[in-house]
Amino acid sequence: MSEVLLERPSSAVAIVRLNRPEVRNALNLSIRQQLAETFKALAGDQQLRCVVLTGNEQAFAAGADIADMSRIDAIEMYHRHTERLWGAVGECAVPVIAAVNGFALGGGLELAMHADIIIAGKGARLGQPEVNVGIMPGAGGTQRLTRAVGKFRAMLMCLSGEIVTADEAFAMGLVSRVVDDAEVLDNALALAEKIARMPPIAVAQIKEVILLGADAPLATALALERKAVQLLFASRDKAEGMTAFLEKRRPNYSGQ
Repeated sequence: MSEVLLERPSSAVAIVRLNRPEVRNALNLSIRQQLAETFKALAGDQQLRCVVLTGNEQAFAAGADIADMSRIDAIEMYHRHTERLWGAVGECAVPVIAAVNGFALGGGLELAMHADIIIAGKGARLGQPEVNVGIMPGAGGTQRLTRAVGKFRAMLMCLSGEIVTADEAFAMGLVSRVVDDAEVLDNALALAEKIARMPPIAVAQIKEVILLGADAPLATALALERKAVQLLFASRDKAEGMTAFLEKRRPNYSGQ
């Protein structure tokens, strides 16, 4: 059976599911390659509006596959160029929602942080414990975590290997929402369907400006925002949205 499963609850929403339950969805090279291939295939789908990325009830992903990592040296690690595989997730054109149950540790948390929104179950546990096995986060953990929670919490988590609860992660800004464990996927899917009903060009511009503006000087980021707003004023969806508001009806967005 494939280590990455693709489901389509609707034409606008895709579920990408990690499927190595016997090792809590540990991320070996094969599953990373399949994940990248799946996201690259979705990139050409013009009907797609949102992706939900998830694991199972026990784990989103419990980290890198240590058995696999223990057998390779620095040169093989270099040649794997896993940053290119992760990029397929982080560069997805439509919003990605990580639905996290159980463990999201090490590479699993790094994968979740490639998403745009993280919905976590109350029983979820998140952390960057790589230091415990003699290495450090290597797929954006030191950088994305710092940007999400600030220097001092990121230092604490990465240097100590501390694992935090979902509520602690929410309090520090690491997850978007905490729900009951049994409701994680349903909550993520409901949110995905809500986003899918929004004007696609506006959604794309919001995602692009937030991501690109985060590391730009404020004046540059504000200019990006203004240009994006100006572009949207040329869209049919802008006219439809405002007309529907004035007519007190639900808008019908076309992505034009």
